Amino acid sequence: MLAIGRGLMSNPKIIMLDEPSMGLAPIIVNEILDILDVIKNELGTMVILVEQNVKSALKIADRGYVLDQGKIILSGTGQELSQNKHVVSAYLGLKSS
Repeated sequence: MLAIGRGLMSNPKIIMLDEPSMGLAPIIVNEILDILDVIKNELGTMVILVEQNVKSALKIADRGYVLDQGKIILSGTGQELSQNKHVVSAYLGLKSS
């Protein structure tokens, strides 16, 4: 959180984060993602997020991309991707219907 705060001090147009949830307790992960949503919506800062916590990331994503070996294989809104049967099966650990 300190790194995010430090990055925001210069009032950036874009902030890029790589795995901000790695190694953190679920409650802290939820807080960070809530803060990123505020940064995006209230400060108007574009957030580029690389995250393996797919379910949480797609909740706040305006747009998402699924990469396989460095190539984009799927893209769409956060809502579209969270409902995509391939994403649900491969990344959310649920069976698609």
